[in-house]
Amino acid sequence: MLGATELVAPALLWSEFRSAAQEAAWRGEITSARRDLLLERLAASPVQERRHPAHGAETTRIADQLGWAKTYDAEYVALASLLECRLVTLDGRLRRGADRLGLVVTPAEL
Repeated sequence: MLGATELVAPALLWSEFRSAAQEAAWRGEITSARRDLLLERLAASPVQERRHPAHGAETTRIADQLGWAKTYDAEYVALASLLECRLVTLDGRLRRGADRLGLVVTPAEL
């Protein structure tokens, strides 16, 4: 929870987080101990996995609408669209790319 706000994400979040943490450790940007701590914190975080029956179709629709070749970012935007909520991100590229949909905000915009 972020205050009274429920935090949710598509299943992809956990896979992407593990991959990014592993890559950072492999490159020597963080230690393996730091990677393990980050993974523990993610597991203990209040973010809950959410699914929606129309998620796949909405992901593809949004990727097409925004002109994205890959659907990774569209997974997050689609879930926010289907749940009629905001997507909070630190990813400036994602924020700018999906700006016209009015769903994506940075933590500073909350």
